[in-house]
Amino acid sequence: MRRSLILAGCLAVGLAVSCATSRKAEQLQEQQLTASLALPAHYSTSFQELDMPRFEQDSLVVHDFMGHEVIIMNAVRDEESGEMVANETLQAARVTARFRNVAERHGRVDLEFQVIVPAAMQDSRWQVRFHPRMEILEDTVDLDDILITGKDYRKAQLRGYQHYERFLRSIVTDSTRFIDRHQLEVFIQRNIPALYAFRRDTSVVTDGEFASVYGVTERQAIDYYTYGLLVRRNERKIRDKDKMFRKYVKAPFQTGHLRLDTLIVNEAGEFVYNYVQTIATRPRLRKVDIRLLGEVCEQDKVVYTVPESDPLTFYISSLSAFVDGRERYLDQIISRRVDLQDEARLLFGVGEDAVREELGDNLREIGRIRATLASLLENQEFDLDSIVVTAHASPEGSWRSNGELSQRRSRSVGRYFAAFMKRYADSVDRAQGVRMDLDGTLADPESRERPEIHFSSYAVPENWEQLDRLVDADEHMSTEQKQVYQKRRQETDPDRRETAMRADDYYPYLSKELYPRLRTVVFAFRLHRRNMLQDTIRTTVLDTTYMAGVQAIRDRDYKQALTLLRPYADYNTAIAYCCLDYNASALAILEKLDRNAEVNYMLALLYARQGDERSAVECYLHACAQNSAFVHRGNLDPEISALIRKYGLNRESEAI
Repeated sequence: MRRSLILAGCLAVGLAVSCATSRKAEQLQEQQLTASLALPAHYSTSFQELDMPRFEQDSLVVHDFMGHEVIIMNAVRDEESGEMVANETLQAARVTARFRNVAERHGRVDLEFQVIVPAAMQDSRWQVRFHPRMEILEDTVDLDDILITGKDYRKAQLRGYQHYERFLRSIVTDSTRFIDRHQLEVFIQRNIPALYAFRRDTSVVTDGEFASVYGVTERQAIDYYTYGLLVRRNERKIRDKDKMFRKYVKAPFQTGHLRLDTLIVNEAGEFVYNYVQTIATRPRLRKVDIRLLGEVCEQDKVVYTVPESDPLTFYISSLSAFVDGRERYLDQIISRRVDLQDEARLLFGVGEDAVREELGDNLREIGRIRATLASLLENQEFDLDSIVVTAHASPEGSWRSNGELSQRRSRSVGRYFAAFMKRYADSVDRAQGVRMDLDGTLADPESRERPEIHFSSYAVPENWEQLDRLVDADEHMSTEQKQVYQKRRQETDPDRRETAMRADDYYPYLSKELYPRLRTVVFAFRLHRRNMLQDTIRTTVLDTTYMAGVQAIRDRDYKQALTLLRPYADYNTAIAYCCLDYNASALAILEKLDRNAEVNYMLALLYARQGDERSAVECYLHACAQNSAFVHRGNLDPEISALIRKYGLNRESEAI
């Protein structure tokens, strides 16, 4: 009887508590109570804010754009006298504004706001779940959740996990526990005593041997004395693990995408959480809106859906907006005549000058030169005037004979490629076809007169300069061998020099590996620009490096921008320095420039960062006088807006 009374009492208390929470949830629904987003009173940004006293009454003496002395003070106009009277303002404990200007630094912005949860939304049996949402350009990004968990809610969570752990412990992992070992042994002892003898025998008996002796396998004997009902029930538990988790654990712990999970013990007072979200800026990003959604849960049941909060707006000021995007050009001198050069290694037979395609890599080298000539013949900007062919020989043999051989080879190469060019030009003309004029005569459609291209032949008997370079760079010859070669090189007579080298140990390597690389033919192509009469003209071309640096600022890649723009040391370079907080370097550039509105504004920002308020205010006023757009721009940059608030700037301009 007493036990029944206790159970009835507990049930009554539980019903009372349940009714109380239901009434509280109904009140939330009636009042449409919501959490709010707010700005912290002391906003910590990535830049150093100007220190301001709690009571402000400040004045400055500055010079306006015309050079006149002006006193700037935080003042209001007296309605009766019309005079400006100094005004004292008290800093509020909580900022109620719905927007804030934040400055970009190093391509990133810190968004700091407060999530304020009223006391009426807190209960020991509830968990309040908030989902901050960020609207950035066309995207909506879900930020990490905030959980405010009541003490009794957490206890219920832990009880659910404890019930589930007990369930898991009830699952049997050792299958031998389901075997009636006693009955199995009794059966074997009474019916097959020979088998029972194996009980204390340590020898291994295979299942095949067991079955051949007794007519039944060991597995069959064990299955017969296994509790099938218990096995099936255990298997069912294993299958139902996920189902039982959902049954016992109504509200699992959250781990992923979670910023805060805090335990509220009592319900006294509102709860305030400072939330800081860092984002990377991107092109066209001007503002970010933060909204708050959520729900109040009692275990697995949502008892109240929190209405969406009013947005909190962050206006992002990026110095990339100050970039000067005008194109920059470089002076360039263009010559009418242009010389190109190409080199080919052609192999000739011993003492021969005929061009033979089948020798060595001649076919590949000849094909490469043909491709070059074809591209020059078809070029629409240049006309080919002449080709100079210079043949080189290796040092073996006499200087005179090598000179004569080189000359013959040079002429042979000229004749060979002249024939190719004639065939190629004829094939191009044939491919263009013919057209018929209005009078019925046939005319060549696009052909132009092709002047005869003159080949000049030159010879270098022995290419010792190239051999010097090859020996110096060679990795197979030792230092001593190279020193011996240098001594031989002092001999002025090339024939005696080469004869003496034949006695040196490096000569076989020299003649086999390096000499063939000296037998080259160099082509020098003389061209002129078509339809250009002057020898030189001066023109301008776009400075692509500079413009890439400007684009890097726009793309917020400030390190790359500074790498490209540093050599120019101009206004855009200063912008890149400012974006990276290299303030001294930026100031050194800007102070040398003409003081237009943009330069004055940037100087005001830099002076403010350095704590020189007088210079900062003066430059800002000059910028506003030159360009009224800076009156409102100043509110977007925290450094400037702090000065505007402190000294009450722009009041006359805003009143107009």
